[in-house]
Amino acid sequence: MNIKKIIPIIVILLIVAAIVGVRLMKQPSVPLEFQKGIGYVTWSQDGYLNPQACKSLAKIKGINSNWISVLVTWYQTTPWSGDIRKTDKTPSDESVIQAINTAHKLGLKVMFKLHLDLLDKSDGSWRGEIGATDEAAWEEWFEKYTDFVMYYTKMANEQNVEMICVGTELSTSAAVKGYMWRDLIGTVRKNYSGALTYAAHWDRYPDIRFWDVLDYVGINAYFPLTEKMVPTLEELKENWVKWVEEIEEFQSRVNKPIIFPEIGCSSADGAAIRPWEHVPRTEVNLRLQNDYYRALLEVFWEKEWFYGLYWWYWGTNPNMGGVYNRGFTPQNKPTEETIKKWFSKSVRK
Repeated sequence: MNIKKIIPIIVILLIVAAIVGVRLMKQPSVPLEFQKGIGYVTWSQDGYLNPQACKSLAKIKGINSNWISVLVTWYQTTPWSGDIRKTDKTPSDESVIQAINTAHKLGLKVMFKLHLDLLDKSDGSWRGEIGATDEAAWEEWFEKYTDFVMYYTKMANEQNVEMICVGTELSTSAAVKGYMWRDLIGTVRKNYSGALTYAAHWDRYPDIRFWDVLDYVGINAYFPLTEKMVPTLEELKENWVKWVEEIEEFQSRVNKPIIFPEIGCSSADGAAIRPWEHVPRTEVNLRLQNDYYRALLEVFWEKEWFYGLYWWYWGTNPNMGGVYNRGFTPQNKPTEETIKKWFSKSVRK
């Protein structure tokens, strides 16, 4: 046989194999599911072990949720310190496992929501600025961050956790070190068969170049909706239009289902101006929070590419929140009934 004729054929076969391999890597085969979720949180070692925590989880089930995100947070001192570690604000393994087991007994599925936060925010820094000064420092940071993610990947396997959010609002690293994120996600894939997402900051999700190796695009959808302290429901819905158009155009390019791993606002005047901020110095406004929830649900619920959301946030104390509370939680507020009503609706399979 003529070797000169065989070589081009071999080259073509190798190219085809490489293309197929890349496509396989980019198209994870995890069944998609609409998520009626609540962000379940604690910032203490024993928060999920609180005797009242089971009652709080039961209330989540009682408002027709089918998923919760379980928050686990590790810390580094400053954006540039790279000293990633547990602290006394990190829930203990025993605490986390109890939250997972209780949720599963209630029929709730679980997403691990991994946060890396700063201990020193005195200069106004936040997690989106976490970075490194040179390539060696980046490699060291990613080694430590991978250790953090794999710590909970192992637990996710042992406790049958259904999904992992591999990072939250780490905007600098996600924008400039996408190939390192791809390596990290590849490592998780080799050790975990559940679904994967990443929670991007609302104004940075288009910058990310590794959505193709995740199952869901995750957007923490704190889009500013108004300049008014007390907008109407209709104004909130109208002001979603430009953001929906932007998200839909993006989704048509990435061709991935979208979830909101975090979404919500405070129950106070001005809460929809910068929904990611707590507004402690204005008047309590339960109606505004309720209208914010209604507007979002009415706008997004029927979108074919939309696969659910996790309201931020629900604490381990079933009695928290209430009608005098300005905070984010919907607990014991009119918003709780709005969630229950909407989460009772059927969704596409």
